[in-house]
Amino acid sequence: MTFTVPKADFNRALGIEKKVAATIGAEDVFGDQNIAKVSVIGVGMKNHSGVASLMFNALAREGINIIMISTSEIRISCIIEEKYTELAVRVLHTSFGLDRED
Repeated sequence: MTFTVPKADFNRALGIEKKVAATIGAEDVFGDQNIAKVSVIGVGMKNHSGVASLMFNALAREGINIIMISTSEIRISCIIEEKYTELAVRVLHTSFGLDRED
């Protein structure tokens, strides 16, 4: 099982996880504070194919490794190394045409 929490909640969440893990007999609990989540969101995704491909290819072109992926009908979220956050956001904005001046 995986999930993300804001950095400010990391230590508290990890403590809760460890207590629950001990209660249910889980082998271990892992956490990483050096990650970031970037997402592409929009209701139009339901009717447009290729959004995930565009996102993944844009990140790959910049050498940004995707650690985890989560999807819903209107959102694709990728966990990446935190040091690439700004680059990832800029690349995605450009790939989806959000930085164009019309």
